[in-house]
Amino acid sequence: MSQLRRIFVDAFETEVALRRMFLWLPAAAGAGVVSYMAADREPSLWLLVPLTAAFAGLAFLARGRRLAFFLLCGLCAFFAGDLSAAWRSARVAAPIIDRTTIGVVEGFIEQMDFRRAGARFVLRVYAIEGLAAAATPYRVRLSIRRAPPFEAGAYVRLKARLLPPAHASLPGGYDFAKDAWFAGIGGVGNALGRIETAAPPAPPGLALRTMMALDRGRNALARRIDQIVGGDAGAIAAAMVTGKRDLLSDAAKDVIREAGIFHIITISGVQMTLVAAIFFVGFRRLLALSPTLALRYPIKKWSAALAMAGAVFYDVATGSRVGTERALFMTLIMLGAVLLDRQALTMRNLAFAALIVILTEPESIMGASFQLSFAAVAALVAVYEARMAAAAADREDGLILRARAVEGERLRLFWRACKNLLARGPGGLLFATFCATAATASFMAYNFHELSPYVLIGNPLTLTVIEVFAVPGALIGTLLYPLGLDAWVWRYVGLGIDGIMWAAAEIGRLPGATLHLPAFAPWSIIFLTLAMLCSVLWRTAVFRAMALPLAVIGVWGALCGPSFDMAVAPNGEAAAFRGRDGRLAVIASRPSLFASEQWLRADADGRPAREAVKKAACDKVGCVGYLADGRSLSLVFDKAAFAEDCGRADIIVTPLFAPAGCAAGLVIDRGELKETGAITLSFTASGVARRAARTPDEDRPWSPAPRRKWGPSSRSFAASRPTRAASSDLDPSSVARDAGEARGAVEDEDGDASPLE
Repeated sequence: MSQLRRIFVDAFETEVALRRMFLWLPAAAGAGVVSYMAADREPSLWLLVPLTAAFAGLAFLARGRRLAFFLLCGLCAFFAGDLSAAWRSARVAAPIIDRTTIGVVEGFIEQMDFRRAGARFVLRVYAIEGLAAAATPYRVRLSIRRAPPFEAGAYVRLKARLLPPAHASLPGGYDFAKDAWFAGIGGVGNALGRIETAAPPAPPGLALRTMMALDRGRNALARRIDQIVGGDAGAIAAAMVTGKRDLLSDAAKDVIREAGIFHIITISGVQMTLVAAIFFVGFRRLLALSPTLALRYPIKKWSAALAMAGAVFYDVATGSRVGTERALFMTLIMLGAVLLDRQALTMRNLAFAALIVILTEPESIMGASFQLSFAAVAALVAVYEARMAAAAADREDGLILRARAVEGERLRLFWRACKNLLARGPGGLLFATFCATAATASFMAYNFHELSPYVLIGNPLTLTVIEVFAVPGALIGTLLYPLGLDAWVWRYVGLGIDGIMWAAAEIGRLPGATLHLPAFAPWSIIFLTLAMLCSVLWRTAVFRAMALPLAVIGVWGALCGPSFDMAVAPNGEAAAFRGRDGRLAVIASRPSLFASEQWLRADADGRPAREAVKKAACDKVGCVGYLADGRSLSLVFDKAAFAEDCGRADIIVTPLFAPAGCAAGLVIDRGELKETGAITLSFTASGVARRAARTPDEDRPWSPAPRRKWGPSSRSFAASRPTRAASSDLDPSSVARDAGEARGAVEDEDGDASPLE
């Protein structure tokens, strides 16, 4: 026992000497952000501030006792992350549309994203007809079926149908309403009729004018690239250069996703690093042409400073998305290390970048983009650190071997040289790709419910296209674009993209190209994340071995994820049920392909969403479906259908308020869904197991508690309905009358709150 304790103490001392404990501070702060996002209520800033300060003070007092110091620093970082998320939520607070609203909207178009048919744009709202200034959202996102003749910067007036941002279609699923809250988007919808330009009541500020001008430039360049290259290759080229991704077809998205190279259409760390490297090397070579500058001045630092400016410009020019901003933070820290004569590529610099993200945009931690990018970079840095340590050991061993000059040891020197050549060549690239893929696999499976086994083939191809075609072409083509001499550059970029699309299509045809996985247990990702962190942050084998039991627990949680036989959308307008063939079918008043896709992916079903929608099962007043056990499901979206369906259906789902006399065995109506959000049901021999997206008392800025007028919870209202056995023969007129009375009794001020995906 004492020997085991000594092993752990020695490992701990080694980690402390290597200053690895600091790397866990971003992890602790990220845990604080996750705690904030998972809470049912808003935490008090007046409590978080003193807690953070108190643990910081205690850590300062305990700095002489290392273990206590590290634990107190971790607690301080945890509450600091919670505080950062709460403060961020308070800073971006803005009104949200709480019901379907149709009226005249006017404001500045901030961003315009053109599609093959139509467009989608973000409007900085000035006024909405029928809404007071205090209830007017800061931004709304609208869609239009035809491409408008104007772009960002126009002040427009239009009639629009606005809806609240969509909540999760599945418990634990993606919640657009949360992302919309932090983006300042208080409503989504579509434009109705003609859009008119008008004179603004006041000129926009400098920052807004600059942002809108950049968006116009990005759209112009994207159209130019798309027209020259053409097809999906042109859309991918436009996305890689400008960040505009809406031109890409769904078929092309499926091809690159199945090949595991969906990140080709995102501007991420690879592009940002290459741009910064081109600026750095280019400026340094240019300055080195002068012997005076090269010999007397620190041109390396000058080049780093100029590369930092170029990276910032590249981020702004490509739309400054969340993923690009994270890559920018990391790049600036690396170049800043050059200015300070420090090593650039270290895990410590990555930790600083993570802390900056937690400070500025803590909500992004919950997104797949943050998780994938930081996990991949952490794995690559860990591989780099291991290579540097191995190279140092090889140099020491090589000196010893050369000193002995023995014939057999010369053979060992030759073998070591061959091994190093392989590690630094294609073998090294494949090994690094494998490590990055392994680090991101759990996040891919948790967020998207699928894995691409052939990503080891797709990723090197993607990197080749980005390094040889995309980034150099983007820089040269953008410089030549104002002169009208850029066409040949975009054709060159298109050649590389045509090649990778052909390869992606071939990879997608291979057996098992995409592994579809069911939803994980929510807690499993915590253990998988800890396993990944242990494997990349620790340097000693003892602590790295902790990753194995953590990974085993996480994988077990992934295999024990929740299953369901039926799912109901948060607005009650769509439902999925498991039919006799064992697969999910979807019925809806207005088919939501996004919700259908979420249900299918969580069920490890790789079918396109359109194939699961049963349009033939619906008419003007409702839809009917039959579960695997023979029970009938009725989706009612017209109150006239209650009279018949309440007497014959086993399960009623409706976006309306169901009548109190409805005798169906199970009724899920608007009143209950306002309390629970999306629901999944599992039918077992012991009864019905429910999972809800909302807890009973949840009250968050992006998911406020509903206003109740009939008591503490709508569940008691639903439970008061008579069962079918107690009311087998219902008079249609009495059912209709009961429906009207129930609606009058419990109707609140909300209208139809169906989200638009």
